[in-house]
Amino acid sequence: MELKLNLITTDTNLPAWAQEINQISEQLPDLEQNFETQATILGGLLLLIWALEIIDFLIFQGALNRFGIRPRSLRGLSGIILAPFLHGSFKHLAANSMPLVTLGWLVMLQDVHYFFVVSAVTVLVSGLGVWLFGATRSVHLGASGLIFGYLGFLLLYGYFERSLWTGMVSLFVGLFYGGLIWGILPSRRGVSWLGHLFGFVGGILAAHLLS
Repeated sequence: MELKLNLITTDTNLPAWAQEINQISEQLPDLEQNFETQATILGGLLLLIWALEIIDFLIFQGALNRFGIRPRSLRGLSGIILAPFLHGSFKHLAANSMPLVTLGWLVMLQDVHYFFVVSAVTVLVSGLGVWLFGATRSVHLGASGLIFGYLGFLLLYGYFERSLWTGMVSLFVGLFYGGLIWGILPSRRGVSWLGHLFGFVGGILAAHLLS
């Protein structure tokens, strides 16, 4: 007589934290497959921003900067969309490039389409905030509003979603980029802290909408 035993294990027998780890491990192949897409999107964005700055420097001699956000000016409304792609100098752009790519990629790790949702919400909230409350006759430009939007999203998405994976990402971002949070306060002249503040708020709003 032959006795066959079929042993069946299910995730329901595991504690919640173990199930989360299981889900994360199952997602790792997908992360590897999505890396090419993520690199293409972020690389294309960075290439576009640098190309615009080079063209502005060599051909227009900084004239493109007039398309930034001009508070409470009808002509300045277009800057809400254009400002994140324009920078005052190569130094300004270089300072923004690494956090833009790093934090943008961490947003994509949640889901690639989240990157576009968070970016769109941040651009609108940050841009409108600056347009409404920025200093008269000032011009605001740069991708720092987007960076603070990604920061706000990543720090708070773990709170709204309440999963091990998102909590780990929030903790990582808090440890390595938490110091950026001081940028939402008035600091030195010439820095658009309002763009940072409203960008951060936009990121939090996106985190709430996507959770």
